[in-house]
Amino acid sequence: MNILITGATGFVGLPLLGALGLRGYRTIPVVRRSVGLSDEMLVPEISAQTDFQGALSGCNTVVHLAARVHVMRDQIADPLSEFRRVNVEGTLNLARQAVAAGVRRFVFVSSIKVNGESGSQREDATPAPKDPYGISKMEAEQGLMTIARETTMEVVIIRPPLVYGPGVKGNFATMVKWVQKGIPLPLGAVNNRRSLLALDNLIDFIALCVDRDRSPRGANEVFLISDGDDVSTADLLRRVAKAYDVKARLMPIPAGWLKLVAHMAGKTEAADRLLGSLVVDSVKARELLGWQPVVSMDNQLQKMALLEV
Repeated sequence: MNILITGATGFVGLPLLGALGLRGYRTIPVVRRSVGLSDEMLVPEISAQTDFQGALSGCNTVVHLAARVHVMRDQIADPLSEFRRVNVEGTLNLARQAVAAGVRRFVFVSSIKVNGESGSQREDATPAPKDPYGISKMEAEQGLMTIARETTMEVVIIRPPLVYGPGVKGNFATMVKWVQKGIPLPLGAVNNRRSLLALDNLIDFIALCVDRDRSPRGANEVFLISDGDDVSTADLLRRVAKAYDVKARLMPIPAGWLKLVAHMAGKTEAADRLLGSLVVDSVKARELLGWQPVVSMDNQLQKMALLEV
C-alpha cells in the first residue's frame, strides 16, 4: 500500500511515517521544504491552487494532517478566511485530486474543537465550534463527506482531543516545564475532567484506519478517540511530576477564585482549558473497529521524560 501523508514533518507526521514504515507500507511524505526524507514530495503551500498530482500518483490512501493550526494571538485581520483557505479549500482540493488519482481512502485528522470546548462529547453531537480553527475543520469535514457521497473514495474523520507525547509543543509543553522547575501552581483544588490522547494511541488508530481490510466499517465515519483515562488538571500535573521524578507543587486555590482572576485579567479562554471539563466518548471506535488504546497515560508521560534525558 502506498500512503501519502501531508504534514509529514510535524509532531504527528514524523512518528507516523516511522510507524507505517515498520508495518510495511510505502509512505510518500508531503513536505513544505526538503528535509531529506525518502520519497518526499515538495509542496510549499496547501491551498485551492496546489497541484498534488505528482505526489498522488500510485497512492491508495491519503492521511491529511497538514493544517493551519489554532493560533492564540492571531494577528491576521480576517483569521476565518485564512483558516478556510488552508483547512477547507486546501483540504477539498487535495480530496478532489485524490479521487481523480484513484485513491480509495482519505483519512482526515480533524479536531474535537468541531464539537466544542466543553462538556461530554460524542460523534453524533451537534457541531458547536467556537473559533475560526474549529469552524474551518467542521466545514472541511462537511465538504469531505459530500465528496464521499458523490464518489467511490472512502473518508474517515478523526477528531482527537489534546494530543501529547514526545516533541509536544504549546500549552502542554509549557505545563511540563512549570512542573519540572518546581513552580508552585494554584491548581491543586481543580476537580474537572478532561480527555487527552497519547501520541502513540493516535498513531495506532490512524494505522488502523488506513488499512481498509482491517477497518472496513470505518468508511465514511467520524471517530472521537482518547486514552480512556479522563483526568483533572490537578491529577494530570501530579502524573507529569511522577513521570519526570519531581515533586508536584500544587496549591489548593478554589477554582471559582481562579476563574474570577482569569476573567479580570482577560484570560477567560485559558482558564476554561485549565479548569473546565471536556470528556470524549470513544465507544464508537471500540465497538465499530475493535480499537483499544495501546499505551496508558502514565506510559506515554514516562516515554516523554525518557526521551528528554
